[in-house]
Amino acid sequence: MKKLTLAAAALAALGIAGAAIGASHADPAVGAAIKARKATMQLYAFNLGQLGAMAKGDMEYNAAAAQAAADNLVAISGTNQMALWPEGSDNASVEGTRALPAIWEDMEGITKSAAALQTASADMAAVAGTDLASLQGAMGPLGGACGACHKAYRAAD
Repeated sequence: MKKLTLAAAALAALGIAGAAIGASHADPAVGAAIKARKATMQLYAFNLGQLGAMAKGDMEYNAAAAQAAADNLVAISGTNQMALWPEGSDNASVEGTRALPAIWEDMEGITKSAAALQTASADMAAVAGTDLASLQGAMGPLGGACGACHKAYRAAD
């Protein structure tokens, strides 16, 4: 009997936790979009992190690895990511995201920011495998392009 009560309590707790998570993403499509865009941001961070570590000397410069990371950034930034940003997926509408409503209020600005990231990624890809100094020179504009979006359109931690 004691085991049955414990099991029932555990299931109830899981149900409450599941309901809380479900409430934050009531529309499954919105929840899926948020999950996909977070994964996309992790891909950006991983590749940018490798380039940044090489640029700062925290990781030995490797031309092939640098080129691969830069090429990945070009590929990621070149995809149409609009499906990842449906209306109602901002931090004022759902929990679990730092996307500010400003994204949907300033589509012209977000489009320009995305284009700047594509350009900076392409510029990095043009030099990343050449030498460390060239990679370092392209790092500032690339980091700036990422940071510009975060500053304007992402809530602080």
